[in-house]
Amino acid sequence: MVNPAPHRARKRFGQNFLHDPGIIQRIVQAIAPQPGENLVEIGPGQGAITTELLTLVGQMHAIELDRDLITPLAQRCASLGKLQIHNSDALKFDFSQLAEAGRPLRVVGNLPYNISTPLLFHLLDQSDQILDMHFMLQKEVVDRMAAAPGSKTYGRLSVMLQARAEVNSLFNIGPGAFNPPPKVESAFVRLRPSKPSAYRVDDWPLFSKLVSQAFSQRRKTLRNSLSKILPADTIRAADIDPGSRAEQLSVAEFVKLANLHHSG
Repeated sequence: MVNPAPHRARKRFGQNFLHDPGIIQRIVQAIAPQPGENLVEIGPGQGAITTELLTLVGQMHAIELDRDLITPLAQRCASLGKLQIHNSDALKFDFSQLAEAGRPLRVVGNLPYNISTPLLFHLLDQSDQILDMHFMLQKEVVDRMAAAPGSKTYGRLSVMLQARAEVNSLFNIGPGAFNPPPKVESAFVRLRPSKPSAYRVDDWPLFSKLVSQAFSQRRKTLRNSLSKILPADTIRAADIDPGSRAEQLSVAEFVKLANLHHSG
C-alpha cells in the first residue's frame, strides 16, 4: 500500500501547522478543558491540538475549510472520541447553532493571520453563546488587542474588542513551533466575552464609527479628528478635553462620548 503524500500547507488558506509538543501542552493547560464541555476548534489542520483536546473532553466540533485535511483528521481522531467536522468557512459559519442549554461554546484555534480581525468580530457578534475563546494569532495583533490607553499599540482594535470582552495575552510563540515557520512571531490570547457587557453601548454602529474616526489620524486632537461627528462642546460635556488624542482615552470614555452623542 502506498502512503499518501504529506499535506503541504496552503498559502491561500494561511496554513501554518503547529508541531512543538511543549507549546501544544502549554496551550492545552491554558484552555484547561473539562469532560463534557462544548469545545469548537477553528482550523484544526492536522490535529496537533485537536487530539489533545478531544482526549480530555470526549466530543467536540471542528471547523475546517480545507477538504483535503478532513479525512486524515477524522481518521487520526476516530479512536479518541467523537469529533464532528464542519467543512466550512469560519467567517460565514453560524457558531450559535452549536451551543446548547447549559453548554456555552469554548472556541479555540490557530487563526490564519489574514482573517483574524474580521473573525474575532464575527465571533463577538455571537458572544451570548460563547464562554471564552483561546487563539494563536500574530503577536502584533495580540499586542494591539490587549493594549492599554496611552501605548503606541492602543487603537481601534483595542477599544472595539475590550468594549465587549476581557482580553489577556498569555504567552508568545516563536516561528519554529510551526511548519512551515511563519515570518512573524505569534502569541496565545484569551478572550472572555463580558456578560452582560462591561460597558453599556447605546448604539454599536455609532460607537464603531466614532472610534474608527478618532483613530483614523492618530496625531490629530479629538477636536479635529471628530469634527464631522461631534462638536468640541459635546466632547467637553463628557468631561473629556477636546485637545486630547484618541490614544489617551479609555474604553469607558469612548463609550461615554458615543452614548452622549446618541442621546443628543
